[in-house]
Amino acid sequence: MFWRNLLGTSAKTAAAAVAGSVATSSGVNSDWYESLEKPDFQPPPAAFPIAWTLLYTDIAVTSAKVLTELQEQGRFGSAEADRAARNYRRALTGNLVLNAGWCWAFFVKRDLPLATVTAAALTASSADLARRAGKAGRGKALALTPYVAWCGFATALSTRIDQLNP
Repeated sequence: MFWRNLLGTSAKTAAAAVAGSVATSSGVNSDWYESLEKPDFQPPPAAFPIAWTLLYTDIAVTSAKVLTELQEQGRFGSAEADRAARNYRRALTGNLVLNAGWCWAFFVKRDLPLATVTAAALTASSADLARRAGKAGRGKALALTPYVAWCGFATALSTRIDQLNP
């Protein structure tokens, strides 16, 4: 059951990564992006693909573990666990849509206020995903903490870029 879940969560995270990469690649080397004033706390460009590869791997593996645990609970008659697994899948999908959506708002639409709001919604969604993962075990919630923290950092970064470039 874990491997089937891992295949599904990996496909979802890979789709988000590809959609985000398509949007990012069209904008990260643009004159528009280069002209933006950026805050001192912005990491170097090389940090982003490394961070996101690790985070997407964490999301896929942790989510597969969460779903497997909840499905195991559901096999033993827990309707609540079945419901939690369905709701987790929906929350994961929504989270990954927001994840890729930020890239499109920022790099394709070049809408800094929209990107900031999207980043904040992604942070809230990531925290909710971690909360839901906790239903399958506290360790699974903790495993998603780096993702929540990175999304919070991305929100601060988006906010500051928006402020610096009215």
